[in-house]
Amino acid sequence: MRELGAAVTSGREKAYAYLKETVLTDPEMQGTFLSEQELADRIGVSRTPVREALLQLAAEDLVELVPKRGARVSPLTGREIRELMELRGIVERYAAQQLVSGGAAPVAGLRSLLERQRELTGAGQAREFIAVDHCFHSALVSAVGNALLDRHYDGLRSRQVRAGVVALFNQQGRQEAVLEEHEVILDALAAGDAQAACAAIDHHLESTLKVLLAG
Repeated sequence: MRELGAAVTSGREKAYAYLKETVLTDPEMQGTFLSEQELADRIGVSRTPVREALLQLAAEDLVELVPKRGARVSPLTGREIRELMELRGIVERYAAQQLVSGGAAPVAGLRSLLERQRELTGAGQAREFIAVDHCFHSALVSAVGNALLDRHYDGLRSRQVRAGVVALFNQQGRQEAVLEEHEVILDALAAGDAQAACAAIDHHLESTLKVLLAG
């Protein structure tokens, strides 16, 4: 019985990870209903762990369970986008302030991620570009060394990646703008200027918000 329970847990975790990392980060899936059987076949598990994963995602407001129709990927509303950017700003500004005051900004790691992003320009690489974009911001937050803050910020990932990909397609030249905005954030951190870093973070998030709401 213990082995069976472990298998079910493993299946649920596998389904949950696939849904959150692959399905929910895809802007084209917004508002669509998900087939449990199709997902089970794709992931290589039975329908039960898929259903359990969907229940977990529904509790996180990432999918909506509609009676007699199934699970639907919840679209990002204007309010949710604003709240996402507001919350990101609070966390990322705090991280920048803490790192500058402690002299521990991960400048080299952020520089490496920025260079990696520069190699991913083009519509066909939009999702990978935004995945690295998340890594850039996540590295900033993780460097603070607060595990609870890390988990809290990581919980925003699926919404953040989905919103980021949408923003790239909503405005021509957005990839280049993101790179420039990241460069300004990085330069401020490297200079040990917390105020400039916070201002750069605010500008970056406000620019993304405007693009998303305009689209």
